[in-house]
Amino acid sequence: MSSVVIRVLVGSTNPVKKGAAMKAFAKAFPDHAIHCEDLNAPSGVADQPMNEQDTKLGAQNRATYCAHFDSQQKYDYYVAMEGGVDYFDEGPATYAYITVRNQEGRMITGRTANLPLPQFVYQRLEQGEELAHVMNDIFNQHNIRQKGGAIGVLTNHIETRESVYMQGLVLALAPFLHSEMFYESSV
Repeated sequence: MSSVVIRVLVGSTNPVKKGAAMKAFAKAFPDHAIHCEDLNAPSGVADQPMNEQDTKLGAQNRATYCAHFDSQQKYDYYVAMEGGVDYFDEGPATYAYITVRNQEGRMITGRTANLPLPQFVYQRLEQGEELAHVMNDIFNQHNIRQKGGAIGVLTNHIETRESVYMQGLVLALAPFLHSEMFYESSV
């Protein structure tokens, strides 16, 4: 492993999000050491975002907060993940928006795939409950959001919240991996 260290600040103290960031950066930058820290960054949106606009804004707000918090520029990247729900043509689903920002202020926001939700779960969310609490109740779990999440229990742990967030983050890193293609005036 190279002595070059990439420092990442994750806008959440949830170990699932920090773990997803650590694994995604290790995959994207295999010749670098990855140092990952977390920070309780406010989303500026409801605890349970109920549409794509608020979910995306929550991720962007958290990443921006991390960048402003890092006044000494100790970190190379600021990462945030915000889970949300919405009602689509196919029915209710949960997903996450993922924002990656670098020291230069370049910010990319990506999105995970949808996980369909049962109608009765969505109805509870419309009444003000958070998805993690509803899943805890239905599956008799405790603190599901720091485990496999709704993704884990509804896919029989074939995928987890961490694995889906990791994939979304790897995809969002593409413009940083190939900055010459995304940010240069010509290739």
